[in-house]
Amino acid sequence: MRNLFAFIYRYRAFLVFILLEIGCGYLIIRNNKYQNAAFFNSANYYVGEVLAFRSQVFDYFRLVQVNQTLVQENTNLRQQLYRIQAIRAHDSLPAFSDSVFIQTDSIPTYDSLKIRLAHEYIPAKVINNSIRQLNNFLTLNVGSADGISPGMGVIAAEGLIGRVKTVSLHFATVTSLLHSKMFIAAKIKSRLPGTNNTIGTIKWDGADARMALLDYVPLDKKIVKGDTIVSSGYNAVYPDGVLIGTIVSASRESDKSFYTIKIKLAVDFSRLSFVYVVKNKFQAEQDSLEIKSGVIPSE
Repeated sequence: MRNLFAFIYRYRAFLVFILLEIGCGYLIIRNNKYQNAAFFNSANYYVGEVLAFRSQVFDYFRLVQVNQTLVQENTNLRQQLYRIQAIRAHDSLPAFSDSVFIQTDSIPTYDSLKIRLAHEYIPAKVINNSIRQLNNFLTLNVGSADGISPGMGVIAAEGLIGRVKTVSLHFATVTSLLHSKMFIAAKIKSRLPGTNNTIGTIKWDGADARMALLDYVPLDKKIVKGDTIVSSGYNAVYPDGVLIGTIVSASRESDKSFYTIKIKLAVDFSRLSFVYVVKNKFQAEQDSLEIKSGVIPSE
């Protein structure tokens, strides 16, 4: 306190001068319309700049929260879109010609179409990702505590990603599509009736992270460059119609009875940030039945 008084006493003349200057400025601005308008316009401009800068700083530190909100909103919208697509698919089914098969008390509701409405989406963030190995994996920030279990499919907004391999309480590893032992049942969406919905298998050859191969497409099909490749929906892992890529080229080899088709993947794996884990509540039941009946081999 003594130092403060000593400072004021030492610079008393300068401090009085400053106070008088402030007082004079106040009187000038208060009693002159032009100076008053100029002062407040300038003050509003600089205050606006300061507030805009503060808003940018606050927005920057809120990016994580904003991203999480957007991801959750996208998850809800994707779930609604999936439901609408399932309803449309159900409405497009041909009706029975014999009315004896139609019973009003047994007409299924949309919720009872288990395969079509079985999938739910759980948002997740990619916290580790490899694309330069022969066998690539991802790590997600969700685990068994979030309802994740091995075998679940993983997709992104752009298309198909891979399949959950192992799970801990709060994390999960995913076998990427960029994996030498990853095979995905797919089909061609073509404008040609004879080629549309033709089934094949997607695999990665280990060369380019943006390219993959579509195998087992018969030579009697006409392949068109630019046609899209989507998931077949023939298993319990992925919903029907998830985008995988587009056809780049197709070639015939004399020693093979199938095309060699190259596709450009829809997903840029080097830029993954948020993904969706596809949860099918009937997957275990379907897998158990198929193993029991011998449709798929048991491990």
